[in-house]
Amino acid sequence: MSTPGLEIPRRELAFREERGGFSLILKRNCSISPRGLAGVFAALAVLVLAIGAGFAIAGAWLVLPFAGLEVLLLGAAFVLYARRAADYERIELEAGRLSVEVTEAEHQARHELDPRRAWVCVEKDAGCRVLLRGPRQELEVGRHLDEAARVEFAAELAKRLRI
Repeated sequence: MSTPGLEIPRRELAFREERGGFSLILKRNCSISPRGLAGVFAALAVLVLAIGAGFAIAGAWLVLPFAGLEVLLLGAAFVLYARRAADYERIELEAGRLSVEVTEAEHQARHELDPRRAWVCVEKDAGCRVLLRGPRQELEVGRHLDEAARVEFAAELAKRLRI
């Protein structure tokens, strides 16, 4: 039973081209952008420091260093989150060339594979991993998808590599 207007949208993988080549970008499902996160952090920092300053003015001056420590730790948590919020994988197949670009935190890597000699392997031993294997290398792809979407992605990618 579902309530009208409260349906959860089905997440679909949008391969852009129907025949042969494709381009797909897989990103983390982040609820807030790094810029929005900075705004939230600034508002919380001002609020916490204003409350700490209010207590310091009222005579409880020891609250202010703890408010500063709270802002510092909150800032560190936000920085750790923001570093990984923009992670993505770009998988492109065009003109007989398969390229995979992986960005994690500050590290970016680009891998080129021959699509005629590459194949997709799904390992289900510890969760579900999608591996793209070539003659000399192996890459894990689809890490930003849930398990059901990974299986669907692996089937579609394997099909596209054989076209």
